[in-house]
Amino acid sequence: MRFGCALFLLWWCAAATAAPARLHLAGDSTMATKERDTPNPEYGWGEVLPRFFADPALVVNHAVNGRSTKSFRERGHWQQLLDALAPGDWVLLQFGHNDAKREDPARYTEPRGEYAENLRRFVAEVRARGAHPLLATAVARRKWDTSGAKPRVLDTHGEYLVVTREVAKAEGVPLLELFALTRALEEERGVEGSKRLHLWIPPQTYERKPEGWQDDTHYSREGAHRAAALAVQEMIRLRLPLVDWLADRRPVLATP
Repeated sequence: MRFGCALFLLWWCAAATAAPARLHLAGDSTMATKERDTPNPEYGWGEVLPRFFADPALVVNHAVNGRSTKSFRERGHWQQLLDALAPGDWVLLQFGHNDAKREDPARYTEPRGEYAENLRRFVAEVRARGAHPLLATAVARRKWDTSGAKPRVLDTHGEYLVVTREVAKAEGVPLLELFALTRALEEERGVEGSKRLHLWIPPQTYERKPEGWQDDTHYSREGAHRAAALAVQEMIRLRLPLVDWLADRRPVLATP
């Protein structure tokens, strides 16, 4: 009897001290955590995402500025993520912006060639470690077509979005449809209002870039918060187990 109680106590202690599952993020500058030593108006939505979780430490952001599916692996970031993975963890992948850089062979991938292969390989390697993959379509750029009666945000990602959706379906991976949602957000704000989501900042405002910004790809704090909230909204829609980790299971779209 005492032996059985001792075994139970050992099991209970091991369970109590086991590390909780975590959500790992892999992606590019739209997701990455930014340097803050010098005042910086740029935010990645991945650095804001932990604010929606009851324990922010459960979100680990591995995203890096300028990376594609190719360079994220070749520069060692993917191996670092794999080394940090534990069974039961989740990995959310969002790429596409830099895979389309045809002029840069270190990053460029053909959407129906290397890009698709890279996504499938990521998925297989996550599953091989007992973890759960997630895919997300790339967030929209603020690029407007104002030629019609109603301005529309252009799709600048093309086949990379289509292939991401196809790989998710073929591999049975949950898909966060961030492109469609962030595009709708841009259009809701309008041509001028959507500038607040990005970096439209007058000269001499920040020491790090005295010439100012007119950047339609990267996010302001408000834009990053909105994009992160849309990612949470997708987790809720898909009824992912990650929902149990959230501080609030309702979609939260207001900027704090």
